[in-house]
Amino acid sequence: MPKKSSTPRRKYTTITIPAPLFDKITERIKDTGFSSVSDYVTYVLRELMAEMAKGTKAGVKEGEAVIDKLRALGYVQ
Repeated sequence: MPKKSSTPRRKYTTITIPAPLFDKITERIKDTGFSSVSDYVTYVLRELMAEMAKGTKAGVKEGEAVIDKLRALGYVQ
């Protein structure tokens, strides 16, 4: 019988972003601690979500601006 892991497996999903944005992020993360575009995007989204969760006016406005941009790109309805 296979041994069960004590830690749950993390689940991931795939998203698509425009190739020019991917290229810009690739350039931005050179010589940083980020090992991939996915790592960087995850970090940015976590930071954004944390700011939005705080309920600060600046965080909410920034979050709304990002959502508006994603909506304009067709990623959010």
